[in-house]
Amino acid sequence: MQDKITKLFKAIADPTRRDIFHALVIATSALSITQISNQFEMTRQGVTKHIKTLEDAGLVHIESQGRERYCNANPKQLKDVNKWVQFYAQFWNDKLDRLGDYLDGKV
Repeated sequence: MQDKITKLFKAIADPTRRDIFHALVIATSALSITQISNQFEMTRQGVTKHIKTLEDAGLVHIESQGRERYCNANPKQLKDVNKWVQFYAQFWNDKLDRLGDYLDGKV
């Protein structure tokens, strides 16, 4: 089973999924899968597969209303990606600071 961060990275790795997620984030309300599909030059089935990957990562929540399914974005899940990136940003900043100190003769 994939861990949470792996699912998140898999979900945001694809540009189409990022575009779908972005469309949902900026929408003022939930969008139906049909509304989302109309924004992309691919089949509804193709869009649905992308949405499923986003849902598996917790980035999208889907609710059924009658025959239609509506999607909402859950951008809070991206905090885990941010934490992961920030850890490595700090790591490299520390390494570069130490290298700078070494090159300046402070060490």
